[in-house]
Amino acid sequence: MTVKIRYAMRLSYLGKNYRGSQKQPNGNTIQDEVEKALCTLIKTKISTVFSGRTDAGVSAKAQVLHFDCDSEIESIKFLNSLNGLLPDDIRVFEIKKVENTFHAQKSALFRHYRYLIRNDIVSSPFDTNVLFVKYPLDECEMDKALKYLEGEHDFSAFKSKSDNPATICKIYRAGAKRSDDGKYIIIDIIGNRFLYNMVRTIVGTLFLIQKDGLNPLKMAEILESKDRSISGATAPAIGLTLEYVGYGDCLKYQKQINI
Repeated sequence: MTVKIRYAMRLSYLGKNYRGSQKQPNGNTIQDEVEKALCTLIKTKISTVFSGRTDAGVSAKAQVLHFDCDSEIESIKFLNSLNGLLPDDIRVFEIKKVENTFHAQKSALFRHYRYLIRNDIVSSPFDTNVLFVKYPLDECEMDKALKYLEGEHDFSAFKSKSDNPATICKIYRAGAKRSDDGKYIIIDIIGNRFLYNMVRTIVGTLFLIQKDGLNPLKMAEILESKDRSISGATAPAIGLTLEYVGYGDCLKYQKQINI
């Protein structure tokens, strides 16, 4: 009996041209493209397991997946060949052999999402993955509102319809800050898991609080209500990026990236 060898990969992608990361009946997903390239190189059917789903239009800087195959892979040569087969907006930047007990989704301890907003009087033609908001936003008030989300809570108020009944998530860090040049607001949320559209709905709720001039405490009230009907609209996918999937110490990671 052939013993399968498990490999893990980290990859980056721009999500605007895809229906999401996970396979769908209509195709055109990140998983479709990656598996097609893997099958071409390995010359057998390969199934991948991603660390989690990113929605249509959402990007990733360090998504993680694993797959099993029958033969050894020469990492650098294989990586270069794989990237030669992939579209220009998908790039694998790391591949390594892992223990067969490693699972891209189940072994992950935390995920880091970042939502980037250009908050200025004019947009930039270079901001291909940034949401443009012209009206003034107060990043300090947004940061205060986000702090109410830290800890372990039921996030039903920020969940779109899903078959998954589990609604408890633990948020290790949630905050907002303005860039040094004053033109961008950076929202960082790090948690053990996220519900469907959760980050985008949190951002939409921040917009609701800002537009209506509400107290940041409104975020806590919405969280406690568990009522999706009173939270904000789901913010656009553009602007949201999966920054990192962690399999080690979350606090150490936060210190490394100064969050």
